[in-house]
Amino acid sequence: VHFRLSKEFSSASSTTTASTVTSRVTRNGNAVMEKHLLNHEDMAGDRGMIDDMFDDTYRGKEGPKPPVRYVWRNIILMSLLHLGAIFGLMLIPSAKIQTLAWAILCFLLSALGITAGCHRLWSHRSYKATLPLRIFLAIANSIAFQNDIYEWVRDHRIHHKFSETDADPHNAKRGFFFSHIGWLLVRKHPDVIEKGQKLDLSDIKADKVVMFQRRYYKPSVVLLCFTLPTVVPWYFWDESIVISFFIPAILRYAIGLNATWLVNSAAHMFGNRPYDQHINPRENPLVSLGALGEGFHNYHHTFPYDYSTSEFGWHFNLTTAFIDLMCFLGLASDRKKVSKEVILARKMRTGDGSHKSG
Repeated sequence: VHFRLSKEFSSASSTTTASTVTSRVTRNGNAVMEKHLLNHEDMAGDRGMIDDMFDDTYRGKEGPKPPVRYVWRNIILMSLLHLGAIFGLMLIPSAKIQTLAWAILCFLLSALGITAGCHRLWSHRSYKATLPLRIFLAIANSIAFQNDIYEWVRDHRIHHKFSETDADPHNAKRGFFFSHIGWLLVRKHPDVIEKGQKLDLSDIKADKVVMFQRRYYKPSVVLLCFTLPTVVPWYFWDESIVISFFIPAILRYAIGLNATWLVNSAAHMFGNRPYDQHINPRENPLVSLGALGEGFHNYHHTFPYDYSTSEFGWHFNLTTAFIDLMCFLGLASDRKKVSKEVILARKMRTGDGSHKSG
């Protein structure tokens, strides 16, 4: 059974194309969704890439699972980081208000480097950014210290393409802890490595800003993630060097990591599925609050090309407001957006019905 579904991308002006959704008929005659959108050429639009689209042809290898191999360096470093973050929490009452404000600013900048940069711009090509904005987002990404842009994009595209399978780097079917932080503490499943090597990342390799950041990533992290956040409060308003290090650098960094990780864990397990009940990702407003709009995850995995990752605009979505501001200033353009008609049709066809309750 074939249905025709219109799809609208909008920026300054909207254009509408058609893509085919395939369903299969079960024994009792009910049509059940089999694929999100099969026409990958249409789905890619003018983004020039399709490797963030779910591939349901993948099948995990039969037989016993490969043994878990721990990465003890990461285990030790993550343990020390979180112990340092706890110490940072204890120092908050002793910190100057300027230091706390600086820590919040560093968090927001680092978060935008992930959400507006690595995620919506480079992973999904959901909008276009000028050179100054790309440089800013690359700097913000180094403040975040969550792998360089190239590696982040590679892991995220494979996460979308093979979501909740052995080829998914943070497969939520392996449990909350694994999808949250555990995937960083063990060696990758062989399928993650194999599939990752086959992705088309030519668009990322062609971006000189991305490749420059990759080349100098380690020194940029030392400078932007740890040194600058520490030196500013110590130098400009005489903050204690201990407080300057453990709050704006360590505590802020740990909070930023966990906010991002919650998108992989909580937003894949807790919440409703108004757009597609056949996939794991959920709508989780609390995650959106902490991750600047990334918690509308059922929507995002249904429509990964939408620049807002949500149908609700600025609602719990600071990243969307930031991208809109950049467009207003002429630093961004060509925002991709799904039409309300297509969203409603998708809710009616594959959603869990939760949209009816508001």
